[in-house]
Amino acid sequence: MDSCYSPAPSSAVSAADDLTCPRAAIAIRHATAADIPRLAEVLTDSFHPPTSVMFWMQPLIRFGIQEDLRARFRADLPQYCCFAAVSHPTEQVIGTVEVSVRPLTWRRYTVEYPYISNLAVHPHYRRRGVARRLLLGCEPKARDWGFEAIYLHVLNRNQPAQQLYQGLGYHIEDSAPNYGGWEWFQPQRLLLYKSLQCSE
Repeated sequence: MDSCYSPAPSSAVSAADDLTCPRAAIAIRHATAADIPRLAEVLTDSFHPPTSVMFWMQPLIRFGIQEDLRARFRADLPQYCCFAAVSHPTEQVIGTVEVSVRPLTWRRYTVEYPYISNLAVHPHYRRRGVARRLLLGCEPKARDWGFEAIYLHVLNRNQPAQQLYQGLGYHIEDSAPNYGGWEWFQPQRLLLYKSLQCSE
């Protein structure tokens, strides 16, 4: 599972998403199995919008994402959590993020750390600080699991997302190599980390 459901992983957020949103209007909570259809819609609309050239595949993509989510929820892993951002009073899911402990390999080392993936905010609800709150919501969970740092990937060409992450204290740890015969056309993935030791 990469950082999003697109061929080249990135995050469906914007730099302006760092703006403050009314605390009473949007809440962050643990996602439930009942949220899965709406979570899949948010992820599909964020990473595969209907305006893209692959719009005709949206139903198939949405179904695949929905089944992936169902599998992760059924697995009930102790170090996995999916958060949902919901608007009040409708309780409509408008954003999501997942955090789980997974092996991270760079250079010659493999270690396990909390990893953020599938961060997405529905296009109609961006510029309200939703992504910021979703990211911050992952940090207490990582601490509960006994870790002092958290990681994520971002594309080097996704400057708005990088600005958001840097504003929250993330730093570049490494860059992921590209594979395949057309690697010079592929964007580079940056591995970012944030220390949680002073992030109370």
